[in-house]
Amino acid sequence: MRILVTGGAGFIGSHLCEALVHQGNEVTVLDDLSTGRFENIEHVAGLSCVIDSTLNKEIVRDLVREADAVYHLAATVGVQLVVDQPVRTLINNIRGTENILEETSRYRRRLLITSSSEVYGKGINPEFHEDDDRVMGATSLSRWGYAASKAMDEFLALAYWHEKRHPVVIVRLFNTVGPRQTGRYGMVIPRFVAQGLRNEPLTIFGDGEQSRCFTYVGDVVPALIRLMERRDLAGEVFNIGGIRPISMKELAQCVIQKTGSTAGVTYIPYDQAYGPGFEDMRARVPSIRKIREAVGFEPRTTLDEILDVVVDDVRRRLQDQRPM
Repeated sequence: MRILVTGGAGFIGSHLCEALVHQGNEVTVLDDLSTGRFENIEHVAGLSCVIDSTLNKEIVRDLVREADAVYHLAATVGVQLVVDQPVRTLINNIRGTENILEETSRYRRRLLITSSSEVYGKGINPEFHEDDDRVMGATSLSRWGYAASKAMDEFLALAYWHEKRHPVVIVRLFNTVGPRQTGRYGMVIPRFVAQGLRNEPLTIFGDGEQSRCFTYVGDVVPALIRLMERRDLAGEVFNIGGIRPISMKELAQCVIQKTGSTAGVTYIPYDQAYGPGFEDMRARVPSIRKIREAVGFEPRTTLDEILDVVVDDVRRRLQDQRPM
């Protein structure tokens, strides 16, 4: 198949491209390299890369026309980036997705859109199900702009399905981690690992009691491909994530043990890290029953195994003096 991957030079996108090429597909990447890096994909033989944005409607139209299916991963991501650049976040995420939907609908191309666990907002359910109500913060807090933009992406996609029967499936990602992920924009595991390897204090925002579930990118990518292959799943929304929560305090101690750091940890108030009024979620655990029943997804890689892989990856990047 001829497949277009937007955001294919990013962390998850690059692993997806590797898997698709390995299957024998002809893959084209559309990425503006604002957060992705060409080095993530330059080793993938036969891959084509167009350095441009999903905001460029003519480019999107040309690339979609030549594709059989599209994975739309391009987005502004990372808490730090979202807080610092709210206009860019909203425009990239909403207008970019609108362009992808319009052109894939025009040519009847199958489409998978990656959304985010952020769409659940600050709900307090013990598990988040795909049809749960959402609890959003005030519009005066730019931190919630990302969540709102991804929710709007979902509304648009489902509207195209209901009104035009456009074959689109939506995936809500919960804290996917692995090699090539950067900590520059707020991703906690590569940031902790880089600090540990430099023997710097691991910076914990807030009180450290907030918890997350982490999933290995190598478990996520095959599920994305299986969802795309299932034509009967169009118009559906799926969670993908791990189901074993860990607090940031506990995570920091695990990273300290893995890296041999002796610098300990330091706590930074949210207001100091992200500005006044910042809000965070105390816990976020996905229900994966729906995707398990649909395509047999299971988060098989343990956090211990994930940390081993990430420590090796970050150590190599630091030795090569590559940006973290």
